Amino acid sequence: MYDDYSKILTELKNHSHLRDLKNFEDKDEKYIYFRGKKLLNLSSNNYLNFADNKKITEEFLLQYGGKYSFGSASSRLLTGTLPVYSELENLLCRLYSKEAALIFNSGYHANVGIASALNQKGDVIFSDKLNHASIIDGMRLSDGKFFRYPHNDTAALENLLIRERNNFNNAIIITESVFSMDGDIADLKKIVELKKKYNCILAVDEAHAFGVFGQSGLGVCEDSGTIGDIDLIIGTFGKSVGSIGAFAAGSKILIDFLINKSRPFIFSTAIAPINVAFTKWVIETKFPQTKEKRKKMLTLAKKFNGQSQIIPVITGDNQRTVEMCEILYNNGYFTLPIRPPTVPSGTSRIRLSLTADIEENELQILKELIDEKLLA
Repeated sequence: MYDDYSKILTELKNHSHLRDLKNFEDKDEKYIYFRGKKLLNLSSNNYLNFADNKKITEEFLLQYGGKYSFGSASSRLLTGTLPVYSELENLLCRLYSKEAALIFNSGYHANVGIASALNQKGDVIFSDKLNHASIIDGMRLSDGKFFRYPHNDTAALENLLIRERNNFNNAIIITESVFSMDGDIADLKKIVELKKKYNCILAVDEAHAFGVFGQSGLGVCEDSGTIGDIDLIIGTFGKSVGSIGAFAAGSKILIDFLINKSRPFIFSTAIAPINVAFTKWVIETKFPQTKEKRKKMLTLAKKFNGQSQIIPVITGDNQRTVEMCEILYNNGYFTLPIRPPTVPSGTSRIRLSLTADIEENELQILKELIDEKLLA
């Protein structure tokens, strides 16, 4: 009875699509140890190098190690809420000048829960075509309708709004700020303009921008001066913060609605208190010290023609991408092949993900190898 699954796996393998789990020996800030080699890790979302950072971990545990438990044992709506959860949510409210905030277990939980809850029968979502899979899954689970406009094409978005907005009750525009596979940036000012013009709710996923962009590291919304115009700001703790979980910050009405209607929030055991405490501690004590590191990281990205710390190297062909990753591995770099369905067919790529402590000279050999391979 497993024949169909076996055939599909064989087909994936034949087309260089098969995924597997890598057994890493260790991780240490910007380095990863794999198959007996110490490699510069260019496939991580550990943008500020707080994850796998022994000094950071020891400093936190020295202060708080005995205070918080490693399990919540319940959902937030049962017995899973302790003071530290509210303290983190209140901190996020202050940072973003929003009425309320809500912690989710992951970015995936947040996006699925938000899109599926807000988009009720008679409502509609207008979503960038390259939004993360979690947003797409949330839209599919909703009772409302959705349209996907061409990537970063605000003119196409407005044409959709002209055509469809009046056919629905609530309309929600959802976009990432920094897109996870291309590293390009949404025009939030223009999208805010359209949100106001066509009376829409605007939700922005700052997963890859939180901790990287903005004077205080709040994201592209801070960088573009649009915080006050965005109805729901979504971010993750599993990337720049080096922790786990996600959040949404917005009006009290929207947050209360999510508490009552977001199924991933309602039916999930809460994140462990020690993780919530670590997240709060990092944002309060470590984020303010990262301004120069963040600036250096984005300056380095620009030298590689990146709009953000995520730099796609598009090879197009699956096998070519896999081979390129192996060449880079042999020269001290850890990269992973990104293939369909994660990205559109014919756009397989290596996704270079810079972190704050990487130096320009460490990437020189990588650049030469990529130029040589792509121009071959």
